[in-house]
Amino acid sequence: MSKSPRKRSVKSSRGSRKKSTPVRYRRHGWALLRLWLVYLLGALLVVAALWVFYLDMRVREKFDGKKWTLPARVYAQPLELYESLTLTPALLERELDALGYRQVPHVASPGQWSRHNQGAEVGYQIYTRGFEFWDGQEPAQQFRLSLGSERVTALTSAGNELLPLVRLEPEQIGGIYPTQAEDRLLVQLRDLPPLLGEILIAVEDRHFLDHRGVSLTGIARAAWVNLRSGEVVQGGSTLTQQLVKNFYLSHERSLQRKAQEAVMSVLLEWHYSKSEILETYVNEVFLGQAAGRAIHGFALASEYYFQRPLAELNTERIALLVGLVKGASFYNPWRHPQRAKKRRDLVLGVMHDMGLISREEYQRALAAPLGVVSSQQRAQTTYPAFIDLVKRQLARDYRPEDLQTEGLRIFTTLSPMVQRQAETVLSQRIAALEQQHKTEKLEGALVVTSVGAGEVLALVGGRKPRFAGFNRALDAHRPVGSLIKPFVYLTALEQPQSYHLGTLISDEPVTVSSDDGQLWQPRNANRRSHGEVPLIEALAHSYNQATVRLGMQVGLAQVAQTIERAGFDGAIPQVPAITLGAIAMSPYQVATTYHTLATEGSYTPLRAIREVLTAEGEPLNRYALTLQQRFSSGSSFALQYALQTVLREGTGQRVYNQFPASLPLAGKTGTTDDQRDSWFAGFSGQHLAVVWLGRDDNSSTPLTGSGGALQVWADFMQSLPTLGVNLEPPVDVSFDWVDRTSGQLSAEGCENAIWLPLPEGYGPTQSSHCHLQQQRRERSWWHRFWH
Repeated sequence: MSKSPRKRSVKSSRGSRKKSTPVRYRRHGWALLRLWLVYLLGALLVVAALWVFYLDMRVREKFDGKKWTLPARVYAQPLELYESLTLTPALLERELDALGYRQVPHVASPGQWSRHNQGAEVGYQIYTRGFEFWDGQEPAQQFRLSLGSERVTALTSAGNELLPLVRLEPEQIGGIYPTQAEDRLLVQLRDLPPLLGEILIAVEDRHFLDHRGVSLTGIARAAWVNLRSGEVVQGGSTLTQQLVKNFYLSHERSLQRKAQEAVMSVLLEWHYSKSEILETYVNEVFLGQAAGRAIHGFALASEYYFQRPLAELNTERIALLVGLVKGASFYNPWRHPQRAKKRRDLVLGVMHDMGLISREEYQRALAAPLGVVSSQQRAQTTYPAFIDLVKRQLARDYRPEDLQTEGLRIFTTLSPMVQRQAETVLSQRIAALEQQHKTEKLEGALVVTSVGAGEVLALVGGRKPRFAGFNRALDAHRPVGSLIKPFVYLTALEQPQSYHLGTLISDEPVTVSSDDGQLWQPRNANRRSHGEVPLIEALAHSYNQATVRLGMQVGLAQVAQTIERAGFDGAIPQVPAITLGAIAMSPYQVATTYHTLATEGSYTPLRAIREVLTAEGEPLNRYALTLQQRFSSGSSFALQYALQTVLREGTGQRVYNQFPASLPLAGKTGTTDDQRDSWFAGFSGQHLAVVWLGRDDNSSTPLTGSGGALQVWADFMQSLPTLGVNLEPPVDVSFDWVDRTSGQLSAEGCENAIWLPLPEGYGPTQSSHCHLQQQRRERSWWHRFWH
C-alpha cells in the first residue's frame, strides 16, 4: 500500500511534463524566428548597402571619368580663297551648298551667302561660321568676293579692307568609329540655343529643377497629360532617369532594371549638379541611326538631319529634334514624314502653351516643312575610297583603338570640289561608253593629285563612288601597258651624251629570245614599221618596236631602276616585256610615279593627310612635304615636252582640240593585250589625273587608252580650272631645229625640221643639208608660243 502512491506521483509528474513541453518549444521557436528575421533583415540591409555602394561607384566612375569613346573625325581640306585663285561661280556655289550655307537676299548671320551680278563679274557676300583649324581658332567673319574670267579678282572684308586669305570651314567627310559605332559631337551647355534647353525640359521633365532624380508627381502629371491628348506627349521618367537608362543600363523592361534606374538616378542627383546632368543628357540621348552608326546628342543630330550647327536652328527644327527624343526610329523624318510632322507640331504646341514662342511664331512654324536634308546628303562616309586611303596611311602611326576612341581630328588633303567633279565625270563617261559600244559591266578608277605638293585631291574607287566596296584606285593591280614607256625614254634622256629627243631609233621589227629558247616578237598597234624615227616621234605615237629596241639598248636593269626612282615600290620583272608595260600597278601607284614626271624629276610620297589633332585641338602629327630631286631637270623637261607632243600630235590627239591652245597639257595613253585595260595618265601645271577603265573579271573591252580612259581624263580636266605645264626650260636646256631623218641640226623652214629642247653641250653638232619647203611650213606649236 505504501508503494502505490509513489507510482502515481511519478506518472503524474511525467504527465505534467508532456503537457508543458509544447509551450516552451513554441516560445523558443518564436525567439529563433525573430532572431533569424533580424539576421536576415540585417543581411538584406548589408546587401542593399553593398548594392547601393556598388551602384554609387558605377555612377561616379563613369561620370567622373571618360564618358564616351569618341570616333576620329576626318575633314577635307578647306576652300582657301585668295586673289587670282582659279574658281568658277558654279564650283563656289556647289561648295557652299555642300557646307550647308543658305542663300539669302541680305547676309546677316554665319552660314549665309548672297550673290549679285556686277557687269562681267559676279559678286558674293559670304558669312563664314568660323572653325578651330590646326593652326588656331578662326572666328566667323563676313567678306566680299568677286569672280571674273574663272578667277578671284577681289577679296575684301565687310569694311572694304583687302584680305589676303579667307578659309571656309572644312567639310567633314567621314569618321573612324568604335566597335559599337556610336557617334556624337560634344557640346557644352552654354553653347545650346536657349530655346532648346527650355523646350527639352518642358516636354521631357517639367520639374527637372525641383526633383532629386525621381518624381512621383511627374509620373502622375505625365499620365494625365497623355490621357488628355490621346497620345504620348510627355514621359513619366525624369531626364535623370532617361540619362541613367541610356548611359548605364540596358533597355530591358523589368522591375529590377527599373529599381536600379531609380536608385542610380537619386545617386546621380546626389553627386552632380543639374547643369552637369543636363549637359551629359544632351550629348548622350539617341536621336537616329545612320546605317551602322548611331547618332547621339543634339549637336550631331543637327548636322545629320539639317546639315547645320545647333546655333543656326530655327524654332521648327529645334521642335523636331526634341520630338525625336521620344522615338527616333518611330518618328524618322525620312521614313515617316507625316508622323514626324505631327510629333513636331505637338512639341510646338507645348512651346506655345508655355509662352516660349509667340502666337505668330507658332503659326509660322506649324506651316513650315520639316527642313531635313535630302536622303542622298546623309551618307555615313561621304567618300569611302578616300577614307580607305586615309585609314591605311594612319595605320602606320596610330593604333586602331586610338583612332576609334580618342576623338582625334584628322585634316586631309581631299578637295570636295575636285572629288565631286571626278565622281560625276567618271560615272557619266562610263555610262556613255557602254551605250556607245553596246556593252556593259565596265568599271573605272580615278586618282587626282596636286602637282608639286603631292596631295591626293580626289580618289574614286568605282563608277558608284559613294558605296564602300572594292577600292579599284588602291587595290586593282593591272598591267599598265604603254604608260610605262615614258620611263624607258627617261632612262635614255638621263644619258645626255648619248640620247636626246632628236636621236634616231629603229622602229623595225625586233625579235627577242628568252632563256628557254622562246621568241618574243612585239609589233606596233597598227602592224606597220616606220624605219628610223626620232625618240620624240616614237614616244608620241607609242611605237612598240622602237621602245623595245631603246629599252634593250639602255639596259633593262636601268629601266627598272628608273621606275623605282620615280616612286614605284612593287615587283619589276626584268624581262624585255617590261618596256611595253608588263608590270602590274594600281591607279594610285601610277599616280605616284607620274607625279615625279609632272614635277620635273622631283619625287614626293603622295599624302592624304595634312594634320592630326587631339580632341582638345592639340597637334599630334604633321605630315610635311618632302622632296627629293631624283632626275635631272634637263631630262625631265625634255620628257615633259615629249608628253605634250603625245596630246598635240600623237595618241592623245583626239582630245587636243577640246582644250585652248594657251593651256599646255601632257600625258600618255596605255592599252593592254586584248584591250583588257584602258589607261591614261596626264597632267597640267596644277593637277595630275590617272584614269583606268576595264572589267573586274579581266575580260576584254572595246576600249583603247585613247578611246576610253583618255575621254574620262579630258572630261575631267575640262571641268576643272587649272594652269598649263611649265614651258620655261632650265638653264642646261636650249631649243634648236633638228632634222627628223638624220638627227642632225637643221633650220626653220627646212623639210623635216622639228623644234626640240636639247641638252646644253650634248646636242648634235653637224648640220644636215636643208631642203626648203615649197610652201612655208606652219611653225610648231612650241615655236609659235616662244616666237
